[in-house]
Amino acid sequence: MVNPEPAARRALPSVDRLLSSTAFSAFISRYGRALTTETIRELLQVQREKLAQNASAFDFDEGHFVAACDAALTKYTQPSLRPVFNLTGTVLHTNLGRALMPQSVADAVMTAMTRPVNLEFDLGGGARGERDTHVEKWITKLAGGEGAVVVNNNAAAVYLVLNTLGAQRTKREVIVSRGELIEIGGAFRIPDIMKRAGVKLVEVGTTNRTHLKDFAEAITPHTAAIMKVHTSNYVVQGFTASAPEAELAALAHEHGIPYIVDLGSGMLVNLEDYGLPHEPTPREALANGADLVTFSGDKLLGGPQAGLLVGKKDLIARIRKNPMKRALRVDKMTLAALDALLRLYTNPDKLREEVTTIRLLTRTRADIRVQAERVLPHVQNAVAGKGEARIVETGSQIGSGSLPVDSLPSAGIAISPIGKSKSSFADKLSLAFRALPVPVIGHIKDGAFVLDIRCLEHEAEFITQLTQLQFK
Repeated sequence: MVNPEPAARRALPSVDRLLSSTAFSAFISRYGRALTTETIRELLQVQREKLAQNASAFDFDEGHFVAACDAALTKYTQPSLRPVFNLTGTVLHTNLGRALMPQSVADAVMTAMTRPVNLEFDLGGGARGERDTHVEKWITKLAGGEGAVVVNNNAAAVYLVLNTLGAQRTKREVIVSRGELIEIGGAFRIPDIMKRAGVKLVEVGTTNRTHLKDFAEAITPHTAAIMKVHTSNYVVQGFTASAPEAELAALAHEHGIPYIVDLGSGMLVNLEDYGLPHEPTPREALANGADLVTFSGDKLLGGPQAGLLVGKKDLIARIRKNPMKRALRVDKMTLAALDALLRLYTNPDKLREEVTTIRLLTRTRADIRVQAERVLPHVQNAVAGKGEARIVETGSQIGSGSLPVDSLPSAGIAISPIGKSKSSFADKLSLAFRALPVPVIGHIKDGAFVLDIRCLEHEAEFITQLTQLQFK
């Protein structure tokens, strides 16, 4: 009996012959010779394995092979970081990139990316400059304080402050209320960051009640600072007590030690003026006597990922001299974004119009419902025969650890299975929406797949791609 495998193997084209073909010449032009060659070899190996399993039934189809290579190259070279529709109901979604940049901020970043800029060059004196000066004037103007430093996120800002204050060998203790030993996303814990920064945590009080006397009794010759941490991602309610900030600051200054405040999220304006819950601002903390305040750039502020430090000039100068400042510094794109964003904050009357985060947070349920009604028929058509779509009232979250117990009245579209409840319906539908050209991220509640419309900015694009939804 003749073995069909050798003949089938001879039917497989060589790598060189494929590379010289018209189809693969186009792939080489688009993807490069190295990647195209690697893909051909990988898929030819798949063909050899099929041949070895059943040589008699093996039939090499070059057209299908070209299509398979095209699909593999397209998938492999697709950007990993892709736009998505955030319809989760969480405005500042950490997993989806947090704050969206206003167009003017994006334009400033593009200029910094594509042109030489005076990042560390003093145009007046013609000598080397300090990169933080590009935003320092705006931070101090808007937040108060005598000086400012920018690093890559608020965790880095807290670390840098503690590491700088802990540089004194005889004074490394930092006093914090036990109820403020927070943990945020990624298992970032205040006690851990303090240990890494080289300071010793001295926790005082209890989880729910800490008094001024607790801090006073903990001060020793080894105390480097008193620290207050804003519990932005949780709330302790009921039988509680905390020491007033102004009194904490006075106590620290009485003993010649700095009082520092970590605001976590942080905001430069009073959110109550925009119909939102109050969030402590750096200006308030400084007015209460804080010597240093740290907060984030990419949360409520609505800018790029950054950690902002503002406060006393002498402490800012010490922080700048810390060798770790260089390791944690930001690049020109972040500074360009911050500069453009902070300039928008000089005109609070236009923040709703100019700052994307403020606009999304302040949308009314009535406005969102009107948009949901426009979108609903298109969603109904996309899931016809498989699911039932209806408008529902929802509650959006601010996100990123900001105002965790506050809900923003919103509206959305809930898609439920037709007929008897199917436990896997919402999971499968969620997957189908994520498989769209621009993935749609919603959330599952009570067996339904829910799209919160608060953050739907590109409505036409969303509607157009619904015709491509594949759901069985």
